[in-house]
Amino acid sequence: MLTLRQIEVARAVMVTGTIAGAARLLNVSAPGISRLMKYTEASLGFRLFDRRAGRLVPSEQARHVFAQINAVFDKIEDLRFVLERTQGGAGQELLIGSVPSISHVMVPRAIERVRNAYPHLVIDINILKLEEAIDYLLLGKGEVVAMSYRLDHPALTFEPLARGGLFCIVPLDHPLAARSSISADEIARHPLIGIDPNDPYGRIMSDIFRERGLSYGITIRARFGSTVCSLVRAGLGIAVIDQFTIADDAFPGVRVLPIDEAPVFETWIAMKAGTALSMFAASFVRFLREEMARPGQVRPPSARP
Repeated sequence: MLTLRQIEVARAVMVTGTIAGAARLLNVSAPGISRLMKYTEASLGFRLFDRRAGRLVPSEQARHVFAQINAVFDKIEDLRFVLERTQGGAGQELLIGSVPSISHVMVPRAIERVRNAYPHLVIDINILKLEEAIDYLLLGKGEVVAMSYRLDHPALTFEPLARGGLFCIVPLDHPLAARSSISADEIARHPLIGIDPNDPYGRIMSDIFRERGLSYGITIRARFGSTVCSLVRAGLGIAVIDQFTIADDAFPGVRVLPIDEAPVFETWIAMKAGTALSMFAASFVRFLREEMARPGQVRPPSARP
């Protein structure tokens, strides 16, 4: 029997016609090639090569052997090609979901890194509300969902994703825009734009006020945080929003003010319980976690023009 290494070396000698040429092709030492060929011929009991005009050519006895070696080598090359394409994502699909607050800035940054790692991977991204995310996972429509709310469900598993903060956003020409920070009590005195407090994401915002016995009077309700930001930019009020929605100056035209009480905004990765993630989904989660942990996403007012 010949090992794959012996096949590789014998073919290299056949292609180049010399021991030195085979050594250069395989990036190894010539003496090592020579020793392996002598051992191989001794094991087989016949010569693989004859020397003619200073070159090594397949012997008559080995003519059929090399026909098979070429066939084996072609199959190995086919296997290597398939493996490289699979590692690059060819013929594979990544199905992921995200709540809107994470999908606006963070998911695209993570997907950019996924694409660089797996250039041939087909990627499907769904923007989901909480109630949609449950069915999305349980029905097997996707592997993971990036979420801003953790719930108790026996068929779902939640892992911490990243921790951020909540901020107040105001129009650039608003009297509060000159402030360096603001308290929850001061926010509550102004017309507010926000998400319905009965929505899990909206409840996170309203808890800042509820926990302090403050009124959370929303004058304009919107379904998504990005819509809230656009309404604030239009000068229609102020709002509380999470840092991931407004990261990297995603909404120029609004002033971002830290809230004195420094409320925390936690995020999670949800998946179907008892399932193992594909390497593509695992990479996405890792990249997303790293991007969301990156410092300097929200610049303080003093750092803005």
